Amino acid sequence: MESPRGRYLLAWEQARLDQAVADLFGFHAVQLGWPALEGLRANRMPNRWLADESAGDLHCSFDALPFSNDSLDLLVLPHTLETAPDPHHRLAEAARVLRPEGRLLLLGLNPASLWGLHPQQWRDNRATGRERIGYRRLRDWLRLLSFDVTQAQFGCYRPPWSRAPWLEAWQFMDRHGPTWWPVFGAVYFIQAVKRVHGMRLVGLARSGPGRRPAAAVALPSRSSREGIRKS
Repeated sequence: MESPRGRYLLAWEQARLDQAVADLFGFHAVQLGWPALEGLRANRMPNRWLADESAGDLHCSFDALPFSNDSLDLLVLPHTLETAPDPHHRLAEAARVLRPEGRLLLLGLNPASLWGLHPQQWRDNRATGRERIGYRRLRDWLRLLSFDVTQAQFGCYRPPWSRAPWLEAWQFMDRHGPTWWPVFGAVYFIQAVKRVHGMRLVGLARSGPGRRPAAAVALPSRSSREGIRKS
């Protein structure tokens, strides 16, 4: 991320995260990987950790997170799915540890962009045997895991030039991109909320002459807040 292209991308992503997390409240927030981004620096939750598979505040596997079910209020995944052998499993693991109404923030490179079509990107995909996850595909996965996508943004519309003067010369594309070609930004940012089924009523007996209706029985969700343990 030390190249002009990397700094350009990082600046856009940092701005989106700073804005998104500033007014999110709770107790426990975790960022999974990508330490170049300080995804939680603008957040005010009392317990905030950077988890990494090799370093960071928490050293853990992203495919087997050391947190109880329904225990986190906020989870930030900056390009975390792109390095996963099984990105759907990694996303399901994130869903497991988020509490009901917890927030999930994701950043990913958009394969349907000038950056996604760059020869270097093709070489990287071929070398790792992995593909970038498109926005629509990721949105479908989130819905299957009972998330509501509350906001989605695309950014970084300039071509992936390696030199700063060339990037500066094309800055007009960032002004017009959201209007002219909104879904073709180099990166997407998704905010999603974990939903749970509401209470439902059972045992309602039919009412009839001389018969009192049975009382409704409320079945609460089986999910409960559990304490978080640091692995």
